[in-house]
Amino acid sequence: MKVEVRKVMCRRDMDDFVRLPCMIFHGVPQYVPDLERDIVGVFLKKSNPGLEFSDVQPFVAYQGDVPVGRIVGIVNRKANERWQQRVVRFSLIEFTDNLDVSTALLEAVGQWGLERGMDTLQGPMGITDFDKEGMLVDDFQMTGTMNTIWNPDYYPRHMEALGYKKAVDWVQIRIRIPQETPLRYTRTAQYVREQMGLRVVKMGDAGIDRRHYAELVMQMFNKAYSPIFGFSALSETQITTFLDHYLPLLDRQMVPIVLNKQDEVVGAAVTIGSLSKALQKADGRLFPTGWYHLLKALKWKHEETVEMLLVGVHPDYQGMGVNALFFDNLIPIYNKYGFKWAETGPQLEDNVRELSQWKPLQPEFVKRRRCYQKEL
Repeated sequence: MKVEVRKVMCRRDMDDFVRLPCMIFHGVPQYVPDLERDIVGVFLKKSNPGLEFSDVQPFVAYQGDVPVGRIVGIVNRKANERWQQRVVRFSLIEFTDNLDVSTALLEAVGQWGLERGMDTLQGPMGITDFDKEGMLVDDFQMTGTMNTIWNPDYYPRHMEALGYKKAVDWVQIRIRIPQETPLRYTRTAQYVREQMGLRVVKMGDAGIDRRHYAELVMQMFNKAYSPIFGFSALSETQITTFLDHYLPLLDRQMVPIVLNKQDEVVGAAVTIGSLSKALQKADGRLFPTGWYHLLKALKWKHEETVEMLLVGVHPDYQGMGVNALFFDNLIPIYNKYGFKWAETGPQLEDNVRELSQWKPLQPEFVKRRRCYQKEL
């Protein structure tokens, strides 16, 4: 049956867009659904300030009246100016195992990009580096996480069949949490405290303005991540929206913030107990019972894995042992909470400095994911 790709223009189209992944992956144990309200929020200016500098267009592919695929086209004007390029990104791509469907979706976004003067199609990438990015190209048997993409093995086969090439790869680090902090970390942590005057604070500490320091952390991440592939700095409005959304979810003991002698933020690690099982039980919806599963995982019964969502060090302090303070602080807390495993977010495969910090923990490199690109 012929594949027709339509722009999302009304509430019914958006409903098809939002629910399509659960239709395709119903019963797949590795798939972790997004909350439907979060997907809808991508296209609303009040919840996504990135729309101030980005053009965004969602599409749905149909065979007859049955939705069989979806995709979003993104032109991030800020990122294109930062990197001196004319790239249209694709995001939130999902499709059945039908080459006609994937072809039609990518062609629709490519044509949309050409109409806006773009010359390259690239993705999966979001508006910002804090959005989900990178198509999974191995370890499909592993369960997804709340902040990364999970897709079946036929996705990259489709991309290669359509002539898309690797732009960059990311890998994730998975470690078994040790009962004791490795000596290398404790010694380095002691050194940077004594010789450099650095210290760790928590958002729950007395005298700490939680919101103020959270804003400083996000501003520091802007500086730390600025050289990273495709990155565009978060605006003040984006930071505010990001914190409104995520700050209430964080355990104050699991977000160490490193300050220097002048009380400036020079490093931070944002970590959270995994919500994968809770999101699967919620099936994309907070109501009627989804909120309970999420609250239970956050407050009462932790899953075995902790997710290290964001780890960053100010450029002036990178390579000086700041990361040892994170490990020295977090490993005892993880053991107290009963976590068995820790998993990072995607890290660029050629970021040797970043990847080498995990060596004392005997890391396992998992979930390679790829940004594809093709000239239009």
